[in-house]
Amino acid sequence: MNQKAILKEAYEIQDWIAGLRQRIHRWPELMYEEVQTNKLVCETLDQLKISYRSPIAKTGVLAQIGKHDSPCVALRADMDALPITEEADVSFKSEAEGKMHACGHDCHTAMLLGAARLLKKYEDQLPGMVKLLFQPAEEGGAGGELMCQEGALDQPVVQRIFGIHVWPSSPTGSITGRSGTFLAATSKLQIKLHGKGGHAAMPHQTIDPIVMAAKVIIELQTIISREFDPLTPGVVSITAIKAGEAFNVIPPEIEIKGTLRALTLEDLQLLQMRVREITEHVVMANRGQTEVNFPGDDCPPTINDAHCWNLAQEIGRDLLGSEQVTDSPPIMGGEDFAYYLQKVPGCFLALGVGNQKVGAEYGVHHPRFKVDEEAFSIGSALHVAWAIRSLKELS
Repeated sequence: MNQKAILKEAYEIQDWIAGLRQRIHRWPELMYEEVQTNKLVCETLDQLKISYRSPIAKTGVLAQIGKHDSPCVALRADMDALPITEEADVSFKSEAEGKMHACGHDCHTAMLLGAARLLKKYEDQLPGMVKLLFQPAEEGGAGGELMCQEGALDQPVVQRIFGIHVWPSSPTGSITGRSGTFLAATSKLQIKLHGKGGHAAMPHQTIDPIVMAAKVIIELQTIISREFDPLTPGVVSITAIKAGEAFNVIPPEIEIKGTLRALTLEDLQLLQMRVREITEHVVMANRGQTEVNFPGDDCPPTINDAHCWNLAQEIGRDLLGSEQVTDSPPIMGGEDFAYYLQKVPGCFLALGVGNQKVGAEYGVHHPRFKVDEEAFSIGSALHVAWAIRSLKELS
């Protein structure tokens, strides 16, 4: 199949892909709650006469197209949404209170279904198998890890894997990525500080956790500025503070949440160690008590295989033009596509969906996040072309 022909056929089903995306967008579901999204994926696969396994990893779907033997490559899309109230001006706005597809996973799922439709049309010509991984719980639930544990990469063994993330900071029709470490290792942070509450007019009779929290937060910022090499990326971001309700009461405790980021697991673990040490000593000096936790799973860095990224660049230049394909510096966002890349070589890239003319100018995780839907056919074509080229190389 000619790559330009693939893109042309993807454009022909652009409205179909966008329609699926809009249906998913209306009813966003948080991690491991993707019941309706699972149902839509399965119904679409049934219509396309594509075999699949469901559920896998609680609410995921694993589909297969092609010959049931080697070689085998995989394409992945994530399905979960975020606990954000949507403010974007779209006709298909979220109808689930406090939930929104603010990271584009609805786009990823729809584009992969578009790729499934195209691949099914040429199934007899595929020199192997393409697995389609519709994954739950990317947003902090380690859904990728659970997909691996439940056999998504086995029988037959996946030899390469490919994934796409929509990228509002890049213009529609462009792709970016890099060989090696593309995205960061990540960790959640939760700190509880315990003091002694009391009347705000009598602070000497209390052990004030608000003051403790202020000191802790300031000191944590010195880890990156004074302990990391200036050329070594790292992030310590405090994102939530919860304490008290009254203007004249010092509360007995406070909860702090945040995230840690580094480009290696070793540096991430160093950050965790220093956060714990600094917090414990600051709190001890202020006569309080503390609990420092890193809940959930530490997500490893997303490390692209050099050959797989080169292949993606070649395909991108053929489809879109050389000027539309760029190398990116490492980015401190995290992605649990990293779990797959720990097991098989592959490539994860960013697809531009930014377009001020349609209001697609806000970043991911923003309540006004929008995408240029014209990019969807490009995403589906990239999936298909990458799978076919990889199968031919591995045959």
